[in-house]
Amino acid sequence: MSLVSQDYSEEIDFQKYWNVLKRRWLPATSVFLTLTLLSAAVAIRQKSSYQAETLLQVRSSGAAKLTGVGEGLGELEKLTLQSNPVDSQAQIIQSAPIVSEVIRSLDLRDEKGEPVLVKDFLSKLKANSIPATDLLRVTYASEDPEETAAVINRLVDIYTKNNVLVNRAEAAAARDFIAKELPKTEAAVKAADSDLRRFKEANGVVLLESEAQEAVNIISKLEDQVTQARAELSDTSARLSQLQGRVGADPRRATVIAALSQSPGVQEALTQLQLAQQELAVERTRYTEDHPAIANLQRRVRSLEDMLQSRAVSVAKSDWSSIRNDLQAGALQQDLIGELVRLEVQRQGIVLRLNTLSEASNAYRQRASALPRLEQQQRELERRLNAAQTTYEALLLRLQEIQVAENQNIGNVRVVSPAIVPDDPLPSQKKLFLIAGSLAGMLLGVATAFGLDLFDRSIKTVKEAKEALGYTLLGVVPAFSRNAKSNVPLGALDYPAPRVVVRDMPQSPIAASYQMLQANLKFLSSDKAVRSFVITSSVAQEGKSEIAANLAATMAQLGRKVLLVDADLRRPAQHHTWNLVNAAGLTNLLIDQVSSESVIQEVMPGLHVLPSGVVPPNPVALLDSKRMASLVEDFLKEYDFVLFDTPPLAGIADAAVLGKMTDGMVLVVRPGVVDSSRALAAREFLKQSGQQVLGMVLNCVDVRNEPDSYFYYAGNQYRFSAPSAAEVPQLAESLSSEKR
Repeated sequence: MSLVSQDYSEEIDFQKYWNVLKRRWLPATSVFLTLTLLSAAVAIRQKSSYQAETLLQVRSSGAAKLTGVGEGLGELEKLTLQSNPVDSQAQIIQSAPIVSEVIRSLDLRDEKGEPVLVKDFLSKLKANSIPATDLLRVTYASEDPEETAAVINRLVDIYTKNNVLVNRAEAAAARDFIAKELPKTEAAVKAADSDLRRFKEANGVVLLESEAQEAVNIISKLEDQVTQARAELSDTSARLSQLQGRVGADPRRATVIAALSQSPGVQEALTQLQLAQQELAVERTRYTEDHPAIANLQRRVRSLEDMLQSRAVSVAKSDWSSIRNDLQAGALQQDLIGELVRLEVQRQGIVLRLNTLSEASNAYRQRASALPRLEQQQRELERRLNAAQTTYEALLLRLQEIQVAENQNIGNVRVVSPAIVPDDPLPSQKKLFLIAGSLAGMLLGVATAFGLDLFDRSIKTVKEAKEALGYTLLGVVPAFSRNAKSNVPLGALDYPAPRVVVRDMPQSPIAASYQMLQANLKFLSSDKAVRSFVITSSVAQEGKSEIAANLAATMAQLGRKVLLVDADLRRPAQHHTWNLVNAAGLTNLLIDQVSSESVIQEVMPGLHVLPSGVVPPNPVALLDSKRMASLVEDFLKEYDFVLFDTPPLAGIADAAVLGKMTDGMVLVVRPGVVDSSRALAAREFLKQSGQQVLGMVLNCVDVRNEPDSYFYYAGNQYRFSAPSAAEVPQLAESLSSEKR
C-alpha cells in the first residue's frame, strides 16, 4: 500500500513540474532559442586550428647526483602525498613572465596589430602532466601551423634557461645565507666551550664518572671506620663508668686529685702544715692557749694553710671548698685515678675521631648527591658544544658544495621530443558548440521557467486552491476563448463582460461543468435544501458575475424558477450580460419602496434578473437593512432559487452582510488572478465573520495543466442539450408536482 502511495506522489510531483513548463513555455522557449542561435553563430565563425606539442622530462639534477655536491638545490619534492612536482612545473611554464618573454621574442600580434595579451596566449596554451610519469606535455593551438611549432620551441627554450637561472639563484642565495651564518655559528661554538670550561672550574670537575665511583668507595670506608669508632667508644665508656664507681669521682675530679697529689708545692705545703699542726698539738699539752709559743705556732699554721690553699687553687683551677678534701691520695687511688684519666683521654680521642669521620662522611655524601645535577649540567653544556660544532662543520661543508653547484650549467628539464609543424588541423568543434549551446539553452530555459513560477505567488491549479482555502470543491469551469458571442457593445465596460455560455453554447464542455456545479449544490445538504446563496470572490476579475449568470441560466434550463439579483452595487455587470436597462433595480426596491414586478425582468424562460439600479453612495447601509432581509424572504416565497451577485471580499463587507441573510456563500476562485496571501486573507475573513461557505468554484481552469483533466472534460464524451423554450414550462410543471 505504501509503495502505491509513493508512486502516486512521485507521479503527481512530475505532473506538477510538467505543468510549470507548460505555463512558462514562452520564456523558456525564448531562452532556449536564444542560446541555441548564439551557439550556432559561434560555431559558424569557428576557423580551422592547428596544434603543436612537445614532451618534457622533469627530474632532479643529474649532475648533483654524479658529483655528490649541491644535492637538494633545484630538486623537486612532493609537498603532500597527493601533490605532483610535475604539476608545479606545468604552472611555472604557463606563468606570466615566461609567456610575456615568448610574446616579445616572437613579436606575436593579434588581428588589430597589437601585441597578444597574456590571457589570450594562455587560452591557447596547455601544459599537463602525464599520470604515473615524470613527463610534461605542452601544447599550443593556433590558426597558423608554423606559428604553433615556433611558439612551443621558443617557450621550451625560455623555460629551460629560466630553470637553470633559478637553480643558480637558489645556490647563490644559499651561499649568501651560509656565509652570514658561519660567524654566528663559530661564536656559538666558542661560547659553548667557554661555558663548559667555567663550569668545570667552578665545581672542581675533572671526571665526574670516576669521581662518583671514588666517592662511593670512600663513603663506604668511612662508614666502616665510624662503626668501629662507635664500638671502641662504647667499650671505653663502659670501662670508664666502672672505674668511676671504684674511684668515687668523675674524671674531672680524679684529674684534680691526681694533679694535687703529684704537685710538689702542694705536697710540701701539706707536709709542713701537718708537721706544724702536730707540733701545735704537742705544745698545747705543755702550754696554755695564750702562751707565746702557742700563738707563734697558730700563726705558722695559718700561714701554711694560706700557702696550701693558694698552691692548691693554683694547681686545681678550682675553689678551695671543692678541693680541700682531695689534696692527697694513696698509691692505689693514684693508680686508679691515673687509669681513669687515661680512659677519659682515650674516650675523648675516640669522640673526636668519630666526629671527624662523620663530618668527612657527610661531606662526601653531599658531594655524591650533587654529582647527578652536576653531571646533567655538564651533559647539557657538552650537548650545546657538540651541536654548535656539528652545525659549524656542516655549514663549512655545505658552503663548499654550494660553491661548486653554483657553477653548474644543468637544469631539471630535458626535452624528450621537440615540436614540429603540424600537417592536419584539429577536428572541428562546431557540433560540440551546437550541442553545448542547445543543452545550456534547455537548462537555462527550464531554470527560467521554474524561477518565474517560484516568484509568482498566485494560485495556479485546483490542487493549490484546495490546499490554500480548504473549502469543498463544487465545480470546475474550464477556460475558453473570449471570442464567443457577446451582446455587450465594445466600450460599454472597462473589463470583459460576463457571457452566458450555457445559453449560447449549450453543448459545450463549459455547459456541462455548470450542470455539475448545480448538481453539487443540490446534493450539498440532505437536511435542508440550499435555495439562496451569495456568489462572490476574493478579488476582482475572478469571473464571479459570469459564474452567477451561467449557474442561474443552468438552473432555469432545468425548469426551475430562478431569480438572479445583481447585488454588486459598486460595479454592477448583470445588466450588461443580459442587455438590460439599469435605470431601476435593487436600490429602488430598498429606497423607493417600488413593486418588484416593475424592476425584475425575465431574460429567458424560468430566469428573472433584478439589476442593481443606480449605484448608491453607501451600498453596505442599504444591504445591511431590515428591508433587504424582508426582500430576501419575499424572493424565496416566489422563486425556487435566488442567487446574489456580490462584490469581491477584498476590503468590502457587502458579500458578508448578504451571506448572513441567505443559506450560504459560494466562493469563486480563478487561478492566476488571486494569490495565496489574498486567498488566505479571504478565508480568515469568512471564518471571523461566521459565514456559511457552501464551497468554491474554480473558474477559467486550464484543464491541460490539471492531472485530473479527464474529469473536467467528461462533457465531451456525453453531450447534452438544453431544453427548448417550449419545453421549459412543462419541465417546471413536473418539478412543481414533485414538490407537492
